[in-house]
Amino acid sequence: MKTPNIRPAIATDIPALIALDHSVQSEYVWQLDLRHEGPQTSVTLREVRLPRPIRVEYPRRLSTLADEWHLRSAFWVLLEGNAPAGYLTLQAEPALELARVSDLVIAPPLRRRGLASYLLKLAQAWAVEHELTRLMLEVPAKNHPAIRLAQKHLFEFCGYNEAYYPSREVTLFFCKVV
Repeated sequence: MKTPNIRPAIATDIPALIALDHSVQSEYVWQLDLRHEGPQTSVTLREVRLPRPIRVEYPRRLSTLADEWHLRSAFWVLLEGNAPAGYLTLQAEPALELARVSDLVIAPPLRRRGLASYLLKLAQAWAVEHELTRLMLEVPAKNHPAIRLAQKHLFEFCGYNEAYYPSREVTLFFCKVV
């Protein structure tokens, strides 16, 4: 694979990035089962194959992305030719020695070519350069391709939140020491 054309985002990229198809197709979900028995709560997460693929919408509101992006610590754009075709945003949390990948999107025609992996490696290098010891991904439980990406890059499951995004869907957290 040739080296992808990636650069820091600029203001004129914003409309094209928001216009990207942020959804994914998923054939699996991670199902959350909570059991309360007296003072004890048991949590089970299991991968479940769906009877047919589903379209998983992006968990963030596209209408507010541009307002949030200027708050990010790093924001890179993947270019196909001269057009934005993907991006990654990263939020540093120095007190926790953590860099959190907030957004990772690749245009559908370019998926499964290693471009998201390349962006993750760039994020990891950025975290090391900024003396952060961990890189975290937040992934909706329905986004099986992103879960597989995290596992491929040796991120470990480190928690969940039942109502993290505005859509209130289960979100999984994966972390990696860098």
